[in-house]
Amino acid sequence: MATTAITPENFNAEVKESDKPVLIDFWAPWCGPCRQIAPALEELSEEMQDVRIAKLNTDDHPDLAAEFGIRGIPTMILFKNGQPASTKVGAQPKSSIKDWLEGEIA
Repeated sequence: MATTAITPENFNAEVKESDKPVLIDFWAPWCGPCRQIAPALEELSEEMQDVRIAKLNTDDHPDLAAEFGIRGIPTMILFKNGQPASTKVGAQPKSSIKDWLEGEIA
């Protein structure tokens, strides 16, 4: 499953009402570290069936990013039962992201 683009219009359906944990990558097109981790997140979206991986463009949706206190990107927030449960800030290797997710959703 490919990553899903999150917008204010689909946030409730894709995140709050999701039957699985959802990882949102807060990113922007001009952000080098964001582009660096994008392929790893796409791969993890295919490999990990027990978590959904989504992306929110902070340039396009600054109000939604501000709602979650995003001050730097990339920031990844794992939502469980529609609520923020864990956060990672900064570019991470794929193995670190996967280990973090597996530890959080176990």
